[in-house]
Amino acid sequence: MLNDTLSNLMSKIFNSEKAGKTTCLISPVSKQMEKVLEIMKDNSFIGDYKIVKDARAGYVEINLINAINNCKVIKPRFAFKKSTLEKYEKRFLPAKGFGIVIVSTPKGMMTNLQSREKGLGGRLIAFVY
Repeated sequence: MLNDTLSNLMSKIFNSEKAGKTTCLISPVSKQMEKVLEIMKDNSFIGDYKIVKDARAGYVEINLINAINNCKVIKPRFAFKKSTLEKYEKRFLPAKGFGIVIVSTPKGMMTNLQSREKGLGGRLIAFVY
């Protein structure tokens, strides 16, 4: 039984990368997972991915490119203002400009850099570097 599908996604990707695998299958799929995968693909942490809808919840097949050092979900989902985002970047990322923090804002899910650029606050979802 799964309680957090996003946490399951991140741990399976991380474990598959460390094992040297080139693909990873993850089930079930949610809209939140799809958006996180899109952000990771846009920032070149994973290769292409394919979502397959079947009779159940569906699954996603991810092509891994061995570009991830660490990726985890941030729990609890801390709320942040645009002025406090740097504090969380220092906490979760190893160096300035190295990796991304995925955040949920009123304008949708985006990276910490896009959130700072648009001047938005929101909630922390995950980090990848």
